[in-house]
Amino acid sequence: MPEYLTQEEIDSLLQAAKEEVLGSDPTMRRDVASYDFRRPNRISKNQLRTIQNIHETFAETLSYYFVSKLQTVATVNVTSVDQLFYSEYILSVTNPNCLYVFDIEGADGSGVLEIGPPLALTLIERLLGGSAEQQQRKPRSITPIEQAVLRGVVEHILTDLSSAWKSVTECTFRYNRFESEPDFVQIAPASEIVLVVSFDVSIGLNAFVMNVCYPTFALEEVIARLNTETLSAQIAGRRRNREQESAQILQQLLSVLELPITAELGKATITVGELLELSIGDVLKLDTEITGELPIKIDNRPRFAGRPGKVDNHKAVRITRILSSEEVLLYSK
Repeated sequence: MPEYLTQEEIDSLLQAAKEEVLGSDPTMRRDVASYDFRRPNRISKNQLRTIQNIHETFAETLSYYFVSKLQTVATVNVTSVDQLFYSEYILSVTNPNCLYVFDIEGADGSGVLEIGPPLALTLIERLLGGSAEQQQRKPRSITPIEQAVLRGVVEHILTDLSSAWKSVTECTFRYNRFESEPDFVQIAPASEIVLVVSFDVSIGLNAFVMNVCYPTFALEEVIARLNTETLSAQIAGRRRNREQESAQILQQLLSVLELPITAELGKATITVGELLELSIGDVLKLDTEITGELPIKIDNRPRFAGRPGKVDNHKAVRITRILSSEEVLLYSK
């Protein structure tokens, strides 16, 4: 009679063989990672995180520009950083659209700045003095005149984007051309992987979407040098420098700002009848004593106390002290 192995004995033999193979070959101990050949990821998670930090700096700078240029509340935030086939990105772009192709100097390639028609029309209306409170219900292509109005904004956006990338490399983005149909924008083969960074742009009460598309082959050398810790420190240093520069500029602007200063001699209360009987030479009795202090107001707000006097035959007031919070409320009544 042949001897049959039980299932437990078979499992034991297989486990022993597996341990013997792993023990003899250390390379077999590596963790196996899944790989999708239909969607290869050329950029690691750490590199994507660094790219997101770069574009968050760009979004912060662009927010300041929109606030000053449009004279309204505006914010720009990064919503996602994705790797897609170029064919997938083109299929996701609506038609018509506002697609601005820009050249990546220092690299052999071009990118796309996608500004949706609703956002483009809102920017144009704000730039021309409108309120842009209501969104356009039906997207349409912008006219050549509207393209000329918006081109200055697009070039400024590309300048801010170039400045944000300077923490990694000295590549510069230059405006190339405008396209309204996605089929005419061919910056990469359909099977090429592209990097798409999406932004949420809020202007007033309305929210819009803006995208930036980079072909990965144009940024291969740059992406290979990405280091999260080093770049994070560089970005933080640039942010501190920008804040210091902004503080210095603000201090310079405030130093030359002119504010009216007034010294209130006192107050008096009279009736309407007494007001009608007033004539030249009448004396009004104020509530301030001769030795009392006068409230000194800056831009009609009480800040100091002082005493009246003369300097070179000119009337003057000497500041004696800073008013307390209670005194400021008292003199503001």
